[in-house]
Amino acid sequence: MTLNDVPLSNLLVQLEKLVNKSLKLWDLPKDVTAELINVSENFTYLIENSFGFKAILRVHRENYHSRRSIECELAWIDALSKSGLIETPSYFFGKDGSAIQECSVDSINGSRYAVLFHFVSGSAPTENKNLDTLYDRLGRLAGTCHNHVLSWEKPENFERLTWDTDTIFGSNALWGNWRLAPEVTEEVQDKLEKVELKIRDRLLDYGKGENRFNLIHADMRLANLLIDQESIRLIDFDDCGLGWFMYDFASAVSFIEDSPMVPCFKSSWIKGYKSVRELTVEDEKEIDTFIMLRRMALLAWIGSHIEAPEPQQLSAGFAETTAKLGEKWLNSIG
Repeated sequence: MTLNDVPLSNLLVQLEKLVNKSLKLWDLPKDVTAELINVSENFTYLIENSFGFKAILRVHRENYHSRRSIECELAWIDALSKSGLIETPSYFFGKDGSAIQECSVDSINGSRYAVLFHFVSGSAPTENKNLDTLYDRLGRLAGTCHNHVLSWEKPENFERLTWDTDTIFGSNALWGNWRLAPEVTEEVQDKLEKVELKIRDRLLDYGKGENRFNLIHADMRLANLLIDQESIRLIDFDDCGLGWFMYDFASAVSFIEDSPMVPCFKSSWIKGYKSVRELTVEDEKEIDTFIMLRRMALLAWIGSHIEAPEPQQLSAGFAETTAKLGEKWLNSIG
C-alpha cells in the first residue's frame, strides 16, 4: 500500500494505526497522542501529552530512503550540531538503542522507517519579517554547511539521494516526469523541453567538482528555519543529498520563483554566503539555471504527489508559470 496506489484518506487511516502502535518503541511518557501535522515526502506527527511533553515523529515514505541513507542523514545532523556551527534538532533513541525504528501493521504492505525528533520551539519566518535579512542569514547558513561538508569525513558507505539533471529529468527521476504534471499542455511542454535541454547543457559545462557539487541540504526554504528570539535552527534534512551547492539557493525560493523580490533575495543570499565562503563568477552566473532546475523538479513533484494537500493547492497555473519563467530565463542568457 503506497501513496500512489490507494487514496490518501485511506492510507492516513492505516498510518494512524501504525503510528499508535509504534509509540511503544520509544520510552515515552504516559498518555501521549499523535496528531498528523504535515503530508509531504513523509508523514509528520506531533507527539504530545497533557503534561507538556512534545516530540516530532517522521514516518518515512515507502521506498524513498534506505535505512543506511537515513543513518547518513542523522550522521550529518550530528556532525553539524557537534561542530557548534549550526543548530540542528536532536532525536530520541528507541528502547533497542537505535535512532531509526521500523514499524508495521497488517493493513500496510511492508514496514516503514520512523525517527522521533526532539521538539524545537520557535516558528518559521512569515512574510511580515524582514526577508532580506533572513535571506542573508540563509546564505550564511548555506555557506557554513558547505564549508563543513568539505572538511567533514563522511561515514563509510555514505548513501544519500543525488540531485542532478539525471535524477531530476531522467527516466527514473526521483520526483517523476514533469511532463505528467497537471496542466502541462502541448504548448507548455514544447517550451519546457527547450528549457530542459539548455539546463542540461549549461550544467554539463559547469561540472561537478567537489567545491561546487557535494552534500547539500537541498530544501533550505524559509519554512525549514525555526526562529526563537535570536536563535535560528535549520530543520528537515530529509532531502539532503549530493548536489550542486548553488541548488541550495534555488530551494530557498521554492514556489516563489516568479516573485519580483527574487533578485533582492538572491542579492541578500549571496552577500550572506560570501561572508563565510567564496563564490566564483561561474557560481553566481549559474544561480538562475539552478532556479529553473528546481522549478521543474517542483513541477514534477506536484504531479507525482497530487493527492497531498500542498500539491493540490499549488497546481493551478504552476505549469504555465513555469513555462513563462523558462522563456524569460532563456531570453536572459541569449
